[in-house]
Amino acid sequence: MEASKETLVDLYKTTLRVRLFEEKVWDLFSQNLIPGTVHLYLGQEAVAAGVCCALREDDWVQSTHRGHGHVIAKGADTKAAMAELLGKVTGSCKGKGGSMHITEFSAGVLGATGVVASGLPIAVGAALSAQMRGTKEVVACFFGDGASNNGTFGESLNMSSIWNLPVIWVVENNLYAMGTPIKMACPSKDIAIRADGYCIPSEVVDGNNAVEVYEAVAKAVSRARNGNGPTLIECKTYRHKGHSRFDPAKYRPKEEEAEWLGRDAVEIIQAIAINNGALTEETAAEIRSHLQKEMDDAAEYAKVSEYPSPETALDDVFTVVS
Repeated sequence: MEASKETLVDLYKTTLRVRLFEEKVWDLFSQNLIPGTVHLYLGQEAVAAGVCCALREDDWVQSTHRGHGHVIAKGADTKAAMAELLGKVTGSCKGKGGSMHITEFSAGVLGATGVVASGLPIAVGAALSAQMRGTKEVVACFFGDGASNNGTFGESLNMSSIWNLPVIWVVENNLYAMGTPIKMACPSKDIAIRADGYCIPSEVVDGNNAVEVYEAVAKAVSRARNGNGPTLIECKTYRHKGHSRFDPAKYRPKEEEAEWLGRDAVEIIQAIAINNGALTEETAAEIRSHLQKEMDDAAEYAKVSEYPSPETALDDVFTVVS
């Protein structure tokens, strides 16, 4: 499905929104205002933008430990998301989820999880629910190259195939599972080829090109919504920083870094939108200015918000009584 001019603008806005959000997160984290650690999405913004711009508002996404970008791209409130990262009561999870468990159900986010590959079975359940309810909802499940070596990957793809579920499997292959290069963990050039074993169609795309991601996902979404089952899409991309705060990423060759960092996701979509007459340099700058103010306001909102009171520690905690 070819992206229209309107879609190109949406892709630019969403890619840039995620980028500016993450840059602000890094700024606040560097000031020790964010507890714990964070796994930044810097560099991978085109994947979240391309996927989420191809979804409806009532569709769902399942996220990962590197999940801020997915949440923001799906339409979550930036003030609530920023407050959540700072552990404030005004956060989308009342300050109790933090970076690796951020979510916003109202935006169609099933949740983020700090356990690698644990989101895949959740996506299966959500897609089965949509199928049984006949809602035509689609679930997009993000996971990394490292997660593709987990047992839940095969189990989840197998179940989605035999049940013909409306789920899009999105592999964000940023070439490293923490510090382990994909070439040491996967015998094939592409992870996508593994879908063949489950009779699932697959496609490999440039994960730094939001248009390429969007067009592949839009095709897969149409297929899923029409009852034709799951698709696996591998997005080749690269994170700008290390795995987390304490990772300087010295294991990455300098030549490799230079090549990938020279293919910036925001610059790529901006150039495409301008070349196709969807944007001008002036309108692109205006959008950036507007979004930067949004992030500045979100940061200030989060900083002045209150922390949850100790008395609420056990609120929203549930147990199953047999």
